[in-house]
Amino acid sequence: MQRRTILRLSGVWAFCLVFMVSPTHAYGSEADRSIARNYPTKPIRILVGASAGGGTDLVARLIGRKLGENWGTTVVIDNRAGGAGVVAMNILAQAPADGHTISIAGNSLILAGAQEKAGSDIRATIDGVVQLTSQPYLLVVNPALPIKSVRDLVAFAKSRAGSLNYGSSGTGSPIHLGTELLCSMAGIKAIHIAYKGVGPALIDAMTGQIQFLLSNGIAAAPHLNSGKLKAIAVTTLTRTSLFPQLPTVAESGIPNYEHNNMYAVYAPVSVNPAILKALNAEFSRIVNSREIRDKLVADGAEPAPAMAQGAFRALYLREIEKWSRFIKESHLTLE
Repeated sequence: MQRRTILRLSGVWAFCLVFMVSPTHAYGSEADRSIARNYPTKPIRILVGASAGGGTDLVARLIGRKLGENWGTTVVIDNRAGGAGVVAMNILAQAPADGHTISIAGNSLILAGAQEKAGSDIRATIDGVVQLTSQPYLLVVNPALPIKSVRDLVAFAKSRAGSLNYGSSGTGSPIHLGTELLCSMAGIKAIHIAYKGVGPALIDAMTGQIQFLLSNGIAAAPHLNSGKLKAIAVTTLTRTSLFPQLPTVAESGIPNYEHNNMYAVYAPVSVNPAILKALNAEFSRIVNSREIRDKLVADGAEPAPAMAQGAFRALYLREIEKWSRFIKESHLTLE
């Protein structure tokens, strides 16, 4: 009798869970419930501010395909490369606020917004919907240097009075700004060398043309495995299961340092809250499913834990404010 009762209760909870993550979940008023029940009414367009084949594009296609399957609708990936994501940002900002045009983007959207590259404050035109992934950067050094930790790097840099070089994937990129933040918090000076991508920067780190850089794990892994480069820390605030052997920068002498890449979903402002909640719930369910999770981890990304749309919006706004303030206070030249 007791076992039968437990099974019945489990069935109730399973029904409630399905109801919660369904795009037709009853949100708010009757008008909102009606909108959620009928959404989507046409194909969903996902804007990607990068060319086909890149990291953002691959994530968008992987998750977009699953969204289409789950909701029985057509999902179109629309690559609009240009201006470090600004072209896609402007298209999104001007799209109808009906939830049928959204964007998947990395940190470049937030940093472009902080630099006001779009020509206006994107906080007034673009809303955060849901975080999809979290990806640490690795702090990588040339193995010939006497550097085994972040503290060693800081001491080495201070002993050479601004003569160290670091590389990035471009001026104003997440790697550039993340390294400048690290140098600022550590109280060191280093010379920025901008490359057309992280690959060439890694090559110059191996040959000693530059001494250190931040890199994503996928790009750095072959060179770490061969011993041609050395990773000394991850940039997440807490240790990551992707690189469990590496300490964080924060625990290695630069308290509170954090700089992660994340893929996230964005929409035009004024999309109905019921649609935003439906998108938030479904994307969270997709990235935390075993099938998608395994594929993301294989590419060096961790699925983000479920977060309400309002909570992610607040995070998105905080990140723009953080980087906007840092850029102004550090007087960085980003042209």
